[in-house]
Amino acid sequence: MPEGDASVLELHLEDGDVAAVLAAIDTAFEAPAMLVARESIEVPKLFVSDMDSTMIGQECIDELADYAGIKAQIAEITERAMQGELDFEAALRERVALLAGLDESAIGTCLAERITATPGAKTLVATLAALGTRTVLVTGGFHHFADPVAEMLGFHRVVGNRLEVEGEKLTGGLVGPITDSAVKAAVLREEIAMLGEGIHSLATGDGANDIPMIEAATYGFAYRAKPKARAAANGRVDSMDLTAVLTLLGVPQEDWRDG
Repeated sequence: MPEGDASVLELHLEDGDVAAVLAAIDTAFEAPAMLVARESIEVPKLFVSDMDSTMIGQECIDELADYAGIKAQIAEITERAMQGELDFEAALRERVALLAGLDESAIGTCLAERITATPGAKTLVATLAALGTRTVLVTGGFHHFADPVAEMLGFHRVVGNRLEVEGEKLTGGLVGPITDSAVKAAVLREEIAMLGEGIHSLATGDGANDIPMIEAATYGFAYRAKPKARAAANGRVDSMDLTAVLTLLGVPQEDWRDG
């Protein structure tokens, strides 16, 4: 347990079943944040994160749908996709199709009125970047949202999907390949290959689409996650504040940056 922070439990696991240890922590401590590792914990060279409901507190497509008057309809599909009950690409295309005809300007309005950073997100990204970590935002959402969010939070790279726009209105289609769970994991592996095999990596996410990325990272954190994603992670943050990740990585508060 990091000195001076009794709210965060940290274990260094030499042997044993990670899932079993995490389950035991859940049962015995109900810790708001936890990380189980098989080797010495250190600041990662790479941080790859999901966006919606992880780096920001909202699901962008659900909030955008509210401007079309169909939030409840789209939010139901989103929830089922995040739970792993639906094929991600099919669910994404179904939801985007329902937005056909919406003014592109609604995206800017939605960003200004609805989209907010998750508590601790700016500090997490800024601190890791200051410590030499490469930061990548990879989302099954859209560049219309992800690009300004990445700029706001300080990410080095953005990977996401592109909404098709014609005549300043959404067509209901997408442009280019889909960023799904396989792409998220591939981006992590691609970045590791560029930085050097064997580096420590960190990934954060909350839904089924994040599972391969979480599993591929040295430290895979589930942030207030759906059950399947939470079960796949060796790190968990069940509280609101993402700075718990910094505490678990052993970064002292005097080294934290505000962003």
